[in-house]
Order: sequence, then C-alpha cells, then structure tokens
Amino acid sequence: MAKLKTAYFCQSCGTQYSQWMGQCKNCGEWNTLVEEVVEKTSSKTPPFSKTKQHVINIVEVETIEEPRIKTPSEELNRVLGGGIVLGSVTLIGGEPGIGKSTLLLQLALKMKKKVFYVSGEESASQIKMRADRLTDVQNPNCFLYTETSLEKILHESKKLEPDFVIIDSIQTLQSQLIESSPGTVSQIRECSNEIIKYAKENNVPVFLVGHITKDGQIAGPKVLEHMVDVVLNFDGDRNHLFRLLRANKNRFGSTAEIGIYEMVSQGLKEIKNPSEILITKKFEELSGNSVAVTLEGNRPMLLEIQALVSTAVYGTPQRSCTGFDAKRLNMLLAVLEKRAGFQLGSKDVFLNITGGIKTDDPALDLAVIASILSSNEDIAISEHFCFAGEIGLSGEIRPVAQVEQRITEAEKLGYEKIFVSNLNKIPKRKYGIKIEEVSKIEDFHERLF
Repeated sequence: MAKLKTAYFCQSCGTQYSQWMGQCKNCGEWNTLVEEVVEKTSSKTPPFSKTKQHVINIVEVETIEEPRIKTPSEELNRVLGGGIVLGSVTLIGGEPGIGKSTLLLQLALKMKKKVFYVSGEESASQIKMRADRLTDVQNPNCFLYTETSLEKILHESKKLEPDFVIIDSIQTLQSQLIESSPGTVSQIRECSNEIIKYAKENNVPVFLVGHITKDGQIAGPKVLEHMVDVVLNFDGDRNHLFRLLRANKNRFGSTAEIGIYEMVSQGLKEIKNPSEILITKKFEELSGNSVAVTLEGNRPMLLEIQALVSTAVYGTPQRSCTGFDAKRLNMLLAVLEKRAGFQLGSKDVFLNITGGIKTDDPALDLAVIASILSSNEDIAISEHFCFAGEIGLSGEIRPVAQVEQRITEAEKLGYEKIFVSNLNKIPKRKYGIKIEEVSKIEDFHERLF
C-alpha cells in the first residue's frame, strides 16, 4: 500500500522540498512553495520490464514514416511539419483570450474525424454558442464533455474511441490519486503523465491547452514541456488582428515554421500571403516609411517600418518603439551618431512596426535606419524600395541569412529595388528586381537619397 506524505512544491519551477522555505533555491522566486499531498511509492527497487529488449546497431534500425492526419488548417499543418502524428501529444499555450480555444474548436468542427472535446472551463451550451458563431457546417462526430476529473475523462474516451482528443485546459484537471487542488504542480504532472500514456497506448493524438504565467511561461512544472511531443505558442497583440503560431518544440518536424492567422468575428482566418496585408497601400509618399524583408522561421514576409524623428520639446529625448527591441533601437541611433555623423542625440525618435507584429530579425536594421534618416531629413522613400541588412557597431552593413528567399519574395510582390549588404553571396541568375549592394551607412545614405 502506497503511503501518502506531504511535500512542498515551487509553483514556479516545480522543485520539490521536504520543508517550507521562503525562497526557492532552484529558480530564486520568493513565497512560491505550497504544501501538497503526494503519493510515495514503495522503497523497493522496481523489477525490470518483462518485455525482452535487445541491443541493436543504429545502422540496422529501420526508419518508419510517421502517419499523419491532415487538418483543415494549412497554417497548422505547416507548423506541425505536415499534419498531426498519430499518438502524439501537443501542448498549445498563449495569453488569455488570444484564441487557443477558438483555434482548436474550429479544428474540431471542420475535421472529418470523431473528435472528443473536453472542457473544464466552459459549459456545453457556451461551447455550442461559440461553435454556431464560428461556422455553419459542423462536424456531426464532435462530442463534448465538460468534466475536470481525469479518471472520468479517460473512461469516457476509451468508451467513445475517438480519432482525436482536445483537452481545454490541462490546469483544470484533477486526479483522485493526488490530494491537491487543480493547477498545482503535482496535479499537472500526474494528469499529463496519464494522458500521454493513454495517447501512446491507443495511438490517439491529443491536444492540450496550457495556461501561461505573467512571465509568459506555460504554467506548471517545466517537465510538462519535456514530456509532450510538440509545444506550440500562440501569441499576438489582442489590440491587433494578427496571431502567430510558433513551434517551440517539435519531435516530428522543424521548429522554424510559423502560422499566421487573423482574428475576425467568425473566428480565426488563415493568412496565405501576409506581406500583402501587412504593407499599407499608400496614396501619397510620406517620409519615415520603409519596407523590410524579414524571415519568420523559413517564411519570408514584408513588414512596414514607420519612424518619426522630431525635436525634443521637454529637454530629455524620448525613445519609443512598438514591435521592435528598444535596446537595439538605442544601439542603431548610437551607430548613426558616432559612425555616420547624424546628430540625433537631441531628438525624439518613435518607431513602429505596423500590424502588431513583433520580430527580432536583425535584417530589419537597414529598414529602421532608412526610416529614421527619411524622417529626419523629411524625404520620402520610394514605395518600390525594400531593405534587408544588419547594422554592425562600426557602421558596416552586414549580410543576412537566406537572402535569396528575401529577394524572391520582394520580386514576387512587385518591388523594383532591394538594398542588401555587398558581402551577401547572392546566386548569379537573372532577377526581376534590381539588387543594390551597399557596404556602409554613408554609402547607403548617398544611394538612397
């Protein structure tokens, strides 16, 4: 008979302690240790598995292609690496109200499979109301179950034998084997372990919705992310329409792909070509606007960069940016003043990436510099120009990765000229866009204006 004893768990990182203390020694957080009742297994050494395993040379192992379920969402297929692998467990996290439940409910309604949708946060009538708003055509094989007991959920799932399971969310589940509240470290660990065991034994793919903390990390023990096969992050600004789906971990594909959605009244709409939507069709040329060719994973996109440079009214110059790293903006302004001789130390600089997109691609540097110089001199940049280059601390323009993909994307969207570093190794072939190679900021300024 297993004994029950109490232990103290850090609610931030999941570290276990035998007694309470004010600060967690592992993560350094204060007042995060909570007492929980845990199950203590027998101290005897567990026997070896009865299944006989043999040592095998790696060259003799036969590779088997994992069967995948194609979803109705091409963006989700792209991020997952081609579809949902049978028996896989996928964890999707994001801010409250960002669209996690909406994405998975749309998936359940449009898939031509038997779907078991478990919700511990909403009633069946609430889910039905949202389903009616999202789509007119609904999956007759989508079954709802509003329950938080793990044992009841697994019992109903084994009885229903679905092709696909969605659980919203893992923090609401509670196992009878653990005497603690839902959402605690031990509950999440136990429930996740049982769900993964069910998915592997029955070859059924499972999607788990995970809450996040105020720091942006998925709530619960870090081991949760290690246990599952795929970890997706759904992010974006709720004040804007665009949502980005990224893979932080994927055992069955690349983590370099992203999916882009737009939040509309009917739910989440896939964005096939984000560049056409993110670029404003200007009726008149204005100073301070430029277009950057960036990469999100392996996907090229064009973003509009807006800058406003004005004389500081209140003495101390302001530095403000949206969607761009503020420290990198300060670095670029220092390079402009120290290396290129532009006097910007007494001026306010405001920078914005339109559409609510946030990116840390260093290839945006050249477009940021172009927008700042354009606004400072009040000279508009042609709307047929675009930029892809990184700025070094000595004022040189450095090469960027996958420059050919960036050039091809700009060419496809009808741009006439792209500014890149002269150090980029560009394949020699005929392009439908003029490639302007520059080496330093002074050289770039002369050719641009």
